[in-house]
Amino acid sequence: MSAEIINGKALAATFREQLAQEVAQFKAESQVVPHLTAVLVGDDPASAVYVRNKQRACEKAGIQSTLKRLPADTSEAELIDLVEELNADQGVHGILVQLPLPKHITETAILDAVNPLKDVDAFHPENVGLIVQGRPRYLPCTPYGIQQMILSTQMETAGKHAVILGRSEIVGKPMAMLLIQRGLGADATVTICHSRTQNLKQIVRSADIIIAAIGQPEFVTADMVKPGAVVIDVGINRVNDKLVGDVAFESVKEVASAITPVPGGVGPMTIAMLLKNTLTAARILSGIAPH
Repeated sequence: MSAEIINGKALAATFREQLAQEVAQFKAESQVVPHLTAVLVGDDPASAVYVRNKQRACEKAGIQSTLKRLPADTSEAELIDLVEELNADQGVHGILVQLPLPKHITETAILDAVNPLKDVDAFHPENVGLIVQGRPRYLPCTPYGIQQMILSTQMETAGKHAVILGRSEIVGKPMAMLLIQRGLGADATVTICHSRTQNLKQIVRSADIIIAAIGQPEFVTADMVKPGAVVIDVGINRVNDKLVGDVAFESVKEVASAITPVPGGVGPMTIAMLLKNTLTAARILSGIAPH
């Protein structure tokens, strides 16, 4: 029997509708318009698409959206100056520096420069530390979206074995942190696999939940998946003219109980969580405690 397809677009639309109501209520109570500013350096086409999608989602939710476009030869010092300017701007509640940055710019230097209260991506070390301690200010957008997708399948995560493929700062590590916390959609036993992992296939096959985020087209095959596992595919790879994930979708969906498609899976949920964080930031910076 084929797996349930976890429709990220539909799930994100539901979250955004709820969020639009919360934004409208916040604006009415505070007279403050939540404002997200995105910074795009260079002309990476994928980044441009991501930023455009984020802007559209902001508009639909009633959140003000500004884009700062900078040429690819922008220096690290110039970018830090812009970030400091946005930190000081009381009308800006969320700052999003679109990654990847050009190679001559040190990403950590830029992410560290963002005011932690405006760090709606939850990349700043202060926010990461709060997540590790189980008292987050903001939850990282992609892992938070994935957690909501797992919850939508009705799977009880407590005590289940979750295997994460990839140890990035954006998905792998923070995803593990969310899943090992106490509470709903968590309490899991977590294994992170990476390029040095031995017996990888056997480890993945022992998983009740598989989260693939390694950037290798169709790496996870049906023989690596335990029957009934929930499979979340974070990868997005262009193979010839087709977009594919890190999971061999057609074969794995015959083994899994639930699976995300690519595209239309994790991406829309990431954006929905970014909007949620922007509203939370507006509440914090306006002195109104988040709900």
